[in-house]
Amino acid sequence: MRIKGIVKKDQKTKRLIYKLRPGDIALLCHEDIDEIAAEALIKSKVKCIINTEKTITGYYPNKGPLKLLKSRIPIYETDDRSIFNLVKNGEIIEIEDNKVFYLNECIGKCRLIEEDEILSLYNLGCKNFDTKLNDFIDNTIFYIKKEKNWIVNKVDLPKVETLIKNRHVLIVVRGNGYKEDLRAIFDYIKSKKPVLIGVDGGGDALLEFGLVPDIVIGDLDSVSDRCLQLCKEIIVHAYPNGYAPGMARVKDKGLEAKIFSSIGTSEDIAMLLAYNYGAELIVSVGTHNCMIDFLEKGRKGMSSTFLVRTKIGSKLVDAKGINKLYDEKLSIKYYIYLGLSALLPIYILSMLSLPIKLMLNQISIRIKMLIGL
Repeated sequence: MRIKGIVKKDQKTKRLIYKLRPGDIALLCHEDIDEIAAEALIKSKVKCIINTEKTITGYYPNKGPLKLLKSRIPIYETDDRSIFNLVKNGEIIEIEDNKVFYLNECIGKCRLIEEDEILSLYNLGCKNFDTKLNDFIDNTIFYIKKEKNWIVNKVDLPKVETLIKNRHVLIVVRGNGYKEDLRAIFDYIKSKKPVLIGVDGGGDALLEFGLVPDIVIGDLDSVSDRCLQLCKEIIVHAYPNGYAPGMARVKDKGLEAKIFSSIGTSEDIAMLLAYNYGAELIVSVGTHNCMIDFLEKGRKGMSSTFLVRTKIGSKLVDAKGINKLYDEKLSIKYYIYLGLSALLPIYILSMLSLPIKLMLNQISIRIKMLIGL
């Protein structure tokens, strides 16, 4: 197989997505490509993928590579990580006979990942599930004990301009199924007009539905420039020591932002922000709430998420998977009943009005003549 195209690369796949154009070759460093990344690569219509890490390890049942397999996007792996440093974004590379060519020179070897290998490693991940679950629980319990004071003590909140008190708050994370779930609760959003908080790329998820985030919160490594410019407030998630890598990007764009220094994930602190500012109800979409979700993020436990959700309690409505409660494929019987109910007023009116009755009779006669009755 011979593949030639423009290469686009980034150490983080979620940043790479914004650079890709249809027909590009995606060069990435992503161990265990998760579902969201796979869906984004498919949507970008890349010609093929070259991965300097293991696309699927068998560590856990990872469905991302299965989606890429189904979409027929060729996946190459290489142990030669120098390839990543040698090529430049926007240049042309070529893959032929398991070799990568750049500027007419072979710069390394690669191999095509076959279907059998992906399926075998996925099945291995399924077999490893119980062992990994045990490790995941142990890790979570260990850090719950270590971090519990963080959730019990008063949180040092940044000041926000958005009014949150006594309002519904919708927190959107670009996690599995976020599009379907946002679509399922769209009437709720239009009716209640909740405060809209996008966690990093969750801000772009809101924009996809024509909704402008009130607040974008996170380390800002997976949100578009457009979203940062459109949203009303930016809050950068910083380490407990105050170091906030995302602030450099904000300053480069000439924007303003507040800092929220805290342990935990960005979606954790988004929930804490809403809770501590007196939200009446917190609705979350696309958030991470199980072992697979966290392993896909490279996290070996979920202590901070457990602590935050324990504190928030009944104020939190997790809408993840809510789309599965609705059957969008309505039966033929439904449409028949709908049609009959629409015709009923016309029938009653025709019985009461002589001109309408005569007109319907004429239409009936003409139809019979056309079909030869």
